[in-house]
Amino acid sequence: MKQMSEIKLVRIYSKDQPDGYRILVDRIWPRGMSKEKAQLDLWAKTIAPSSELRKWYHHEVEKFPEFKAKYQAELTQNPDLAAFKQLIKTKLTKQDVLFLFGARDELHNQAQVLREFLKDL
Repeated sequence: MKQMSEIKLVRIYSKDQPDGYRILVDRIWPRGMSKEKAQLDLWAKTIAPSSELRKWYHHEVEKFPEFKAKYQAELTQNPDLAAFKQLIKTKLTKQDVLFLFGARDELHNQAQVLREFLKDL
C-alpha cells in the first residue's frame, strides 16, 4: 500500500533536504541562497504574508498567535489561493510537497501557518 504524500516544512538552509516538489513560501529571496542551490519548482511569493505583515511580525514569538490570525485572514482574501490549493492537491497525488522557508525559527513561521491552513487537502 502506497504511503500518503504530505506537506513537509523544510528550512531552505538545512543540509538534509528530502525529495519532493519544492515551493519557496517566502516573499523575499533567502539571503545567500543561489537559484541553483535552491532547486525550486515554484516560488509562491504571492501566497506568502504581505510585506507589511512580515515586517510587523519580525519573527517575534510573542506576536505569533496574532501573526497567525492575520496571515490566515490574508490567505482567505488571496486571489491566488484557489490555484495554489489545486496545484498542491495535484502534486500530493504523486509526491511530497516541501514548503521551503528561510526563517531560523522552525516552529513560528509562515510555512507552519500555511500548512495548517491547507490541512484539509
